[in-house]
Amino acid sequence: MEELSSDVMRGYNDVIVLSVLADGDSYGYEISRCINERSGGRYPIKETTLYSTFSRLERSGFISAYVGSETFGKQRTYYTMTDTGRRYLAGKCEEWQLAKDVIGSFIDRFIQ
Repeated sequence: MEELSSDVMRGYNDVIVLSVLADGDSYGYEISRCINERSGGRYPIKETTLYSTFSRLERSGFISAYVGSETFGKQRTYYTMTDTGRRYLAGKCEEWQLAKDVIGSFIDRFIQ
């Protein structure tokens, strides 16, 4: 099985994390597991990448963090998507569809 490089995926991490949070609040490990599962193991997001994505999304006002349940004596941090984050995700989904259509007009003939 091939894995996508982090260079290829870098621009999509925000959208990926927001799409997971669109299904409900979650915490780092669970979000990472979900990304790995949904990608069929083709994108095992690195922990450092995930947490820098959380920081960027939080600074932009797209997500907020709160302390949830305790696990092994440590408080677990949960993330929730804000209304601003939902609007951002909707816009990025439209942008993705347009980009996919434009790029497809060039490369579809090479894909079997």
